[in-house]
Amino acid sequence: MNSSIRMTAALSAEHRARLLEIAEEVKFAEGATVFEEGHRADRFWIIRSGTVTLHMPLPERRPAVIEDLGFGELVGWSWLFPPYMWQLSAEAMTPVRAQEFDALTVRMMMDADPRLGSAIGQWVGRVLAHRLHATRVRLLDLYAPHGSGSTL
Repeated sequence: MNSSIRMTAALSAEHRARLLEIAEEVKFAEGATVFEEGHRADRFWIIRSGTVTLHMPLPERRPAVIEDLGFGELVGWSWLFPPYMWQLSAEAMTPVRAQEFDALTVRMMMDADPRLGSAIGQWVGRVLAHRLHATRVRLLDLYAPHGSGSTL
């Protein structure tokens, strides 16, 4: 992922500090499910160490790996948009340490401080645009006829 999408580059020091005040350190064992598509999205994470893979279940096929996430990257964006349901699934591919954020608390902070809300919204929007592009590329790899000249 483009490093400019990481929280450290996307948010001001003041906004990062406010978010980090409510963060909790969590760990995921290798192979642990972080979240599953269609389930309630009530939190999100910033990876401190390890790798999380985002994948998309596909009918009658193995899940399509969309992207591997590492240090400093946002895991989860569905918490920001109603109906607050995960749009992908995520699995810890290695042992993972992460900062976990309660979505409701963050949304309330965003509502109370429009500057913070705008900054977080723009950050998550850039991450979402990147993930949508990665998903399209992966699905074209899986389904487009080879040599079809399909472009994005």
